[in-house]
Amino acid sequence: MSAPALSTSDTRITITRRTARWDDREVTVADAMDFWSFAAGAANVVMQLALPGVGHGVAESVVESGSLMHHPWKRARTTFSYLAVAILGTQEDKSAYREAVNGAHRQVRSTPGSPVQYNAFDRDLQMWVAACLFVGLEDTYQLLRGQLTPQAAEDFYRSAFPLGTTLQVTEDQWPPTRAGFDDYWNSACARVSMDDTVRDYLTDLINLRMITPLLRPGYVPLLKFLTTGFLAPVFRDALGVTWTARRQKWFERLFLFVALVNRFLPKFIRQGGSQLLLTDIRIRVRRGKRLI
Repeated sequence: MSAPALSTSDTRITITRRTARWDDREVTVADAMDFWSFAAGAANVVMQLALPGVGHGVAESVVESGSLMHHPWKRARTTFSYLAVAILGTQEDKSAYREAVNGAHRQVRSTPGSPVQYNAFDRDLQMWVAACLFVGLEDTYQLLRGQLTPQAAEDFYRSAFPLGTTLQVTEDQWPPTRAGFDDYWNSACARVSMDDTVRDYLTDLINLRMITPLLRPGYVPLLKFLTTGFLAPVFRDALGVTWTARRQKWFERLFLFVALVNRFLPKFIRQGGSQLLLTDIRIRVRRGKRLI
């Protein structure tokens, strides 16, 4: 007997109390690059790795220089730099970063002993990762700036295609409409599954096993709270974590407060980190230095 089809209530977070819309002007995914959005970073890693091909591709990767567990700060810089380039960068920025990422991806492929087959150049796996990034940015944007109107949601979605097309994803892989994306997402989430290898890897991530134990007591509880709050039920179930109505209430209250603060911050502060990463990439290109 086949499992019942997943719905949006299974695959997306549910927010009952949101901040009011800032305004009704046109929006793009670039508006989601406020630094608060990176609070969902660990949750997005969980989402990406919840697809077996991606999960084992990362957990088994032999590219130690890009390993989250061995070089957490470098890996975080690489990921956030990719977002900055894909969303804010020029075609020249994207071409340079694509070449750098492709160099690392050439080493990421399954072996005869791998429990699942994967290849980092698989366009379907890349589409999944890009979709996860889009979902994370849409969630955080709406928590910080208010719920998108139907037209704004379409504009926001269309502007997000470079999250995948900066690498090997083609534009026609993205469903043509925002509603079509929901259908793709619900169907793709039916393949979410974690074995002990991937689950243990992600548990170590959430417990910050890669950083000095002296820092963990102050950060682990907050990271667990934010990560679980940004995970939809299908991902929480796969990871084996629980969430309560009380925690949901505190999660929403936290972001009502953060959204209020964010409203009064100038753009150069809200998005300054991404602009600095983009500047760093351009300087590295000019000087012939490694980008990742």
